[in-house]
Amino acid sequence: QLDDGERGFSFLHDGPLDMRMDTSRGETAAQWLAAAAQEDIAAVLKEYGEERYARRIAAAIVAARENAPLETTAALAKVVSEAHPRWERHKHPATRSFQAIRIKVNGELDDLKTFLDGALDMLRVGGRLVVISFHSLEDRLVKRYMRNMSRGEALPRGVPVTESALNRRMRLVEKAVRASAGEVELNPRARSAVMRVAQKIA
Repeated sequence: QLDDGERGFSFLHDGPLDMRMDTSRGETAAQWLAAAAQEDIAAVLKEYGEERYARRIAAAIVAARENAPLETTAALAKVVSEAHPRWERHKHPATRSFQAIRIKVNGELDDLKTFLDGALDMLRVGGRLVVISFHSLEDRLVKRYMRNMSRGEALPRGVPVTESALNRRMRLVEKAVRASAGEVELNPRARSAVMRVAQKIA
């Protein structure tokens, strides 16, 4: 669906500015951008896209929508590109903004948190949780969750405690795995993928 121009996820394929994973619910990216305050747009670009020029791009979006609604991916990509003062090598200037707006529209990080909160209950002892993240925000949540589950209860430093009292729930399995150069060549999207594995022990 990411490559389907009609779904509005990519600036590489012009189409309606939708971005919803589930088209039967929620507002589209175009609807959100049409109503959101400039400060809210900037906050989303900064938090979910880690966009350095979030305020500048948000101002450009608000200025553009006063002339005409932003209803296509090409229109949004043009506004963002023209507002972006510095283009990164091998990365379209609208990449971070599109990621941020997609995450906002779909509530992706909230869904990931909900999944992780219930993951242990879905596993038997010995079962493994395998999560593949495609950007740093997702990976940060997964890394923190697995680390906390593997460390157990947070107790004051220096307090004598037995291993069983720590209540460790998971064991980390190896280190984070990234795609090889060969895999990235076959599937460029794998470049940003990070796989983490943890095993339920209690």
